[in-house]
Amino acid sequence: MAVEKIAYVIEEIGEIFVLGVKTIKTVFATRPEFSQISYQMVLMGYQSLTIVLITGLFVGMVLAIQTAYTLAAFGAKLYIGEAVSLSMTRELGPVLISLLVGGRVGAGITAELGTMNVTEQIDALRSMGADPVKKLVSPRLVAFLLSLPILVLIANAMGVIGGYFISALELDISGKFYMNHVFRMLKFNDVFSGLGKTVFFALFVTLIACRNGFKASGGADGVGRATTSTVVLSSITILISNFFLTKLFLLL
Repeated sequence: MAVEKIAYVIEEIGEIFVLGVKTIKTVFATRPEFSQISYQMVLMGYQSLTIVLITGLFVGMVLAIQTAYTLAAFGAKLYIGEAVSLSMTRELGPVLISLLVGGRVGAGITAELGTMNVTEQIDALRSMGADPVKKLVSPRLVAFLLSLPILVLIANAMGVIGGYFISALELDISGKFYMNHVFRMLKFNDVFSGLGKTVFFALFVTLIACRNGFKASGGADGVGRATTSTVVLSSITILISNFFLTKLFLLL
């Protein structure tokens, strides 16, 4: 039983890897379909703005409160700006937004492609000589690779703003003092490492979602199972890969 499970996992990873290689080759070998990419960016990016703004703002506010409470015991409450900005840009912003937006986007991709698969629309594309990877996967991958870093940047900014509000309204720290500490400590490498992670997260989520959509079978019930699998597997992949990416970017 254990051997079968290991073989199944290896097969799953292999299929996702093969799809990734085909998709990346297609992206660089063919002319981009800008209309499809822009349409997908609206679905993935613009329609995710509300959840990104709310998440970034309140995570920053909670982080400021918890940090102030902890640092006050050491007489270091004045360093709240550094703690909020570094935590948001390096870890919390990329990971939380990738989990939330990735779950939403991945579920949508799998549901859409899964429905197309069970209704034999993807087979119809192949019969007409069209490449499903080029038509369905490549635009979604490029769109999410462009959208996710922008959404994370917005969330990071909202987190810093949330910390600003808490500092000024509850902690008696002037807004100017708070922002000076934010920009004094925050470096380009901190922002780059967080955004660099989102490129990998977007790649993983899109490939997992598309692969599950292509493999969906059994009608609506099968599409539902594939969608659930996408959300779970994407979340686990983001959390595990975040550990290794964190160690990688710390070495750069």
